[in-house]
Amino acid sequence: MPYIKTYIHFVWSTKNRIPFLDSKELRQKVWHHIKENAQEKGIFVDYVNGYSDHCHCLISLGADQSIQKIMQLIKGESSFWINKNKLCLEKFEWQDEYFAVSVSESMLDKVRNYIRNQEEHHSKQTFREEYNEFIAKYKFQKE
Repeated sequence: MPYIKTYIHFVWSTKNRIPFLDSKELRQKVWHHIKENAQEKGIFVDYVNGYSDHCHCLISLGADQSIQKIMQLIKGESSFWINKNKLCLEKFEWQDEYFAVSVSESMLDKVRNYIRNQEEHHSKQTFREEYNEFIAKYKFQKE
């Protein structure tokens, strides 16, 4: 049995950054569903939260899990579930792109707190500003 501890901080937005998740109650429902559904699929979601137009998710990857497959399962199923349950007036979609960065053991609490405080964080900073910060901080290439 392999012993693996690989944490990834995922961030993805709604299609065209439309604020579909426009109430705290709706967001809590979606985050709860993402965590429950992931657990059923053997995906360990350590923490999930976000704001009206995006989601943050801290996940510990299993030995046979890939970043691409995890995102496909979580984003695909959650958008299907949101639409099936008519939680939004319009058709809900997640954006295709996403961020995925590794998190060291020593930074887990800091990342959890960052994810936990999304409501407060976004009262001071837009997702666009956060996005640009991620691009710069992690030296991603802008297209």
